[in-house]
Amino acid sequence: MFLHGTSKINEEGHLEIGGVDTITLAKEYGTPLYIYDVALIKDRANSFKMAFENMGVSAQVAYASKAFSSIAMFQLIDELGLSLDVVSGGELFTAITSGFPASRIHLHGNNKSRSELKMALEHGVGCIVVDNFYEISLLEELSKGNSKQVPVLLRVTPGVEAHTHDYITTGQEDSKFGFGLLNGQIEQAIEAVLKSEGIHLLGIHCHIGSQIFDTAGFVLAAERVFEKINTWREKFSFTPEVVNLGGGFGIRYTEEDEPLPATYYVEQIVEAVKKQVNEMGINMPEIWIEPGRSLVGDAGTTLYTVGSQKTVPNIREYVAIDGGMSDNIRPALYQAKYEAVLANRVAEKHDRPVSIAGKCCESGDMLIWDLPLPEVKPEDILAVFCTGAYGYSMANNYNRIPRPAVVFVENGESQLVIKRESFEDLIANDLPLKSKVSQN
Repeated sequence: MFLHGTSKINEEGHLEIGGVDTITLAKEYGTPLYIYDVALIKDRANSFKMAFENMGVSAQVAYASKAFSSIAMFQLIDELGLSLDVVSGGELFTAITSGFPASRIHLHGNNKSRSELKMALEHGVGCIVVDNFYEISLLEELSKGNSKQVPVLLRVTPGVEAHTHDYITTGQEDSKFGFGLLNGQIEQAIEAVLKSEGIHLLGIHCHIGSQIFDTAGFVLAAERVFEKINTWREKFSFTPEVVNLGGGFGIRYTEEDEPLPATYYVEQIVEAVKKQVNEMGINMPEIWIEPGRSLVGDAGTTLYTVGSQKTVPNIREYVAIDGGMSDNIRPALYQAKYEAVLANRVAEKHDRPVSIAGKCCESGDMLIWDLPLPEVKPEDILAVFCTGAYGYSMANNYNRIPRPAVVFVENGESQLVIKRESFEDLIANDLPLKSKVSQN
């Protein structure tokens, strides 16, 4: 068993996070329940920031908020002095509502709508990461008459394939994201933006994938970008002020995973950029990165209550919980793996393999296969680790199951930051069928 952050086994034999007994949390807030270890988030954020400071380079660490978005989360990120990466009008609206400084918001997305771009311009976001030629045209139109140019990065696909699942690989040449770095598209985009009166080209952005456990891909992506910068200097007299090398740094979900320290990713990225800059004799650009999962993934734990059980003789024992693919779709979507314990009996020997089934009406709603636990009883509390990224943010109402509550824990205190959905919430946007016009 591997406990993350402030998690520990307390005197009651219960799982404790942030100084709070998880069984107390389950009783107070109900299950399923997402719990975030605030101290771990703070520690990880400071690790990224200090790594850049120790390397002596100008940088921005932007939280990739698609991992988990909420008003309280954005306020925490603001307190930590990070920037914010949003990918939709909804995330941008949440950020603005939370009071997050617009100047530290970066708007991403491969199909930004006119209304989303207009919202971004009205609030004065710090940067728009342009993904395609259509967006260039929209920004030219929307920026007309503005006294200030719109700062943008151009996203490129560097032709680097990260060693990860196909669904979370984004840097390869055949991708829905960005301008091709190797096929001439990026040169067309640079030329178009440099000609625009309303757009200011800050620099280049690339992202090679997610849940990455080595630095070779980041180094190769940096090398490919800087190889092109030589061409851009000669052809367009353009040298990027900012080079954003994305995120995707891996975390430990199971004992099979071997992530690197946050500082090591930063050190290797900075060294790769410095090497290129020194060889080319140009000014060091500001380096931006976008950690999401690596900031909040292992800070999250989900609690469930055990319900029914089914034994298939000589094959398998199923243990059903009160959640599943409605609050964690990753196992069904791309076979993600997790570790878990009985939160109310952590100290007992976990040596009986069972398979954890969700409550959705789908055979594929299986959260964990062959998980070693003590003898399971109804009403036991199951704690699944490392659910802080893409749990709540990808939660859904399949089978009309309400989404869970979210609590932050720190220094022995808990705070509800997202309320549990009610059945009334589920039908809040439903409209009744119009009555048939009587035939007279």
